[in-house]
Amino acid sequence: MSTTILGVLQRREALFAGGEHTTIKDGDATKDFMINQVYAERLIPKTPSKLYPIVFIAGLGQTGNTFLNTPDGRPGWAEFFLSHGYVVYLTDQCCRGRSLSFPSADAMQTLGTEQIENYFTATSNHSLWPQSKLHNQWPGTGVFGDPSFNAFFAATVPSLVDRYVSEELNTKAYSALLDRIGPAYLITHSQAGAYGWRIADARPELVKGIVAIEPSGPPFRSRFPFVGPWRRWGITDGPITYAPSAGPDGKEIKTITIPAKDDLHTDCIMQRDSPKVLINLCSVPVLVVTGEASYHQPHDYCTVEYLRQASVQVEFADLGQEGIHGNGHMLFMEKNNLVIAERVLRWFKKHKHNLEL
Repeated sequence: MSTTILGVLQRREALFAGGEHTTIKDGDATKDFMINQVYAERLIPKTPSKLYPIVFIAGLGQTGNTFLNTPDGRPGWAEFFLSHGYVVYLTDQCCRGRSLSFPSADAMQTLGTEQIENYFTATSNHSLWPQSKLHNQWPGTGVFGDPSFNAFFAATVPSLVDRYVSEELNTKAYSALLDRIGPAYLITHSQAGAYGWRIADARPELVKGIVAIEPSGPPFRSRFPFVGPWRRWGITDGPITYAPSAGPDGKEIKTITIPAKDDLHTDCIMQRDSPKVLINLCSVPVLVVTGEASYHQPHDYCTVEYLRQASVQVEFADLGQEGIHGNGHMLFMEKNNLVIAERVLRWFKKHKHNLEL
């Protein structure tokens, strides 16, 4: 924990939520395990002033530590929001970090140095997508051996390979967390974007708003660096509630491909004719945040338009268009991370749920 956070922190607590008891054969022995729980670290500011806390959910290969401080030691988003009176929950996804996996857990995947350099930290060294050359906000060189890169890489952990299993387990565990702590805002990143939609669908009365930082997308398929058809329910791999019903496996969602808005962006798959409504998300305000230089820049607008078409209240912080330049996928830990946090804070302040104690 950074030394500066101690100036705003009153108390630190830890808890686990969700999960189930099971018996698993481990070698020649049969043992009892607690599985599929989620770890949450509760940080309470010295002067809490906001009624609803913020729950942070990190993306692939990351833990709650991602939001605590930056790889080069500057204050992270946790400290920023603590300083503005919010109670903060830093969480580790199921089967990751302090939410430990068990002996027969599904296969795990890890990110290597080349993937991290190419997609997150040194994208301006390559031309893998149209906006990659604009990336200039990562602290340091962004390549292996640089102190900031090494600090980030050291914090990278294995993640479940099966995205269907991961989405299902985390939806259940984070729903249980909200059942325990009460209403909250969610700040999700990347892979966890789908979890945010599913959690809000399961607990619409407990999710007071979602800040989706470059959420997994775009609808119905993947774009670089991923390939193939994903998210059969549009914005999720698993079931989410539409009205009228999307039918089994989302097969009643009729789609059409809309041409790209320009040469720098991708085309979008949208609903056709009379769009179905994401009925449980209609009351949940959403902010989607996208960096100017990220690999999400070509397609995040598709996710925004899909949500709007499904009657979700969405504001799009397309940072480059707002004068915040040079950010990649890990924008919340880059050199201007607190400028972006200020943008998120302004959005919080606009909503009726941003109540004072």
